[in-house]
Amino acid sequence: MSLAFVAALGWKIFQLAKAPRDAALRAVTLCLISAACSFVLARQPFAGWIVSVGGPGAPRLVQNLLVLSMVFWLMCFYLYSAATDAAEGNRRARREALLLTLAAIGLITATVAAGAGDHGANFRGSDLRDPALVSFYLVADIYLVYALSMALRWTCSYARASQRPLSTGLWLAAVGIGAMAGSCTIRTVLTVIRWQGGTVHQAVTWASSVIIALAVPLFLIGVSYPGAATRLAAVRVRRQHRRMYHRLEPLWQMLDEAYPEHSLDRMPAKPWRDRLLPLGLHRRYYRRVIECRDGLVRISPHLAPVVGPVEDQPGWADEMADQLYAALHTDQPQAPAQAVAVAMPLTQSLEDDVRQLAQLSDAVRRRRVLAGAKHTDGESEMS
Repeated sequence: MSLAFVAALGWKIFQLAKAPRDAALRAVTLCLISAACSFVLARQPFAGWIVSVGGPGAPRLVQNLLVLSMVFWLMCFYLYSAATDAAEGNRRARREALLLTLAAIGLITATVAAGAGDHGANFRGSDLRDPALVSFYLVADIYLVYALSMALRWTCSYARASQRPLSTGLWLAAVGIGAMAGSCTIRTVLTVIRWQGGTVHQAVTWASSVIIALAVPLFLIGVSYPGAATRLAAVRVRRQHRRMYHRLEPLWQMLDEAYPEHSLDRMPAKPWRDRLLPLGLHRRYYRRVIECRDGLVRISPHLAPVVGPVEDQPGWADEMADQLYAALHTDQPQAPAQAVAVAMPLTQSLEDDVRQLAQLSDAVRRRRVLAGAKHTDGESEMS
């Protein structure tokens, strides 16, 4: 759970730093901060420090206030997301804040009223025949059931209207929220039973705690899943661009030597930053694609046009590489100004265009290797 908190919270803080005015993002970040603080402050040595300041019941009060804050900010996330403007979102959030304030006052009042009879025990160890402790747990659980039920309804609604990966993350979060709401409902019923003097099997209370323990990480995974899936997709695109960038090098080098004036990076402002930043690779990739295509347009009048789609002509790349080499390394008569299509795909997709250029670049590499081998054999015969 600690790892899930750190990963989810770190990602949301990173996003909020990039968009500090996004009210919905700020709400979900505060939701995770409240959950993380609730989890951390319930452990030693923090719980001991809180006891020394506020008494035995203070850690339980602080933890429950943070849990209520967590579900309040979760509701605010949906209020801001569904609002037509910021003013409406703020207005609806203030109405919900009134309920949170009343619930918080109820918890504080119950903790103070418990007084010396409060030994700081958890739900399983508390004496719920004490009206103050019963009031504490009923107020907390009823507010949690209300807030989580509202959040569950909105989460399911957004999940049905969304596409992957967002919908997948929302459904995971919905399962976690639903489990938390179910656990709080069970605990409310158990509180009433114990208040009336009934007995509850320890396994039932334990099962309620286990549901919460599983639901919270599942909720955090759901919240983080869309962003993580997007980053993984970005990593795959980056790897593909790096591979194609190097694959286009033979064709680009041949055309760059012939037409250096087509280079788009003759005066790079900060080349070190262009290589270190994530977007630098994408800029170099697109630049190389454009320079290759510009060079082919420039040399195309000296090449024989390919009749029909190149996809239907095996060996077109090797033939075109021979024509390129001949056109760039021999004196050619004046060619018409009309450019012809070279290595053009059937579709207008950039990926298909780059794929055709990469096949031509592979052929140029093969021809260069073959030419180098022939040159070495010629020198051997002369010696």
